[in-house]
Amino acid sequence: MAPAGQVTASALQAMLTDAALAGSWTLDASRSAIGLQSKSMWGMVPVKGTFREVAGTGTVSPEGQVSGTVTVAAASVDTKNAKRDDHLRSAEFFDSGTHPGIIFRVDGITPSPRGVTVVGALTVRGRTQPLTFDAQVSALDHDEVSLDAEIGVNRADFGLTWSPMRMASMNNTITIHAVLTRG
Repeated sequence: MAPAGQVTASALQAMLTDAALAGSWTLDASRSAIGLQSKSMWGMVPVKGTFREVAGTGTVSPEGQVSGTVTVAAASVDTKNAKRDDHLRSAEFFDSGTHPGIIFRVDGITPSPRGVTVVGALTVRGRTQPLTFDAQVSALDHDEVSLDAEIGVNRADFGLTWSPMRMASMNNTITIHAVLTRG
């Protein structure tokens, strides 16, 4: 049985098929959170951060096709350590002066046993990689849904290879809590 508010795969498929979700959707930045988790010091010290500026839009066609874009301001990274944040914004990491946005393009979703499988592409520092992940979907009300996911990425795939003496892990986790509203 799904937790309260969580949408089952069959219920989601029905909502997509009967156009119950059709229309334009907007990411509610005030209630959404995009985070980043990594380990440094040879995997012993966890580092967590949040991106303070996120935006996104999407559409669901009457046939149930989903598309959209989520943009994260790279310079908005906040790990609660100003020196580390400045370094993350630098050319050694996000290079936010040259590449201000981290962009995820949604190409589609399909119901799955875990909620939905999201298919798209992630662009960081001008490098785009395909990205597919599972997310849980919850219906908050008729015109509001949320998606929650944890996504493993290798930062080297995006040219983020700085790591003196291999102190920082290349494997990172992106955490997403996205609240989307219709209209």
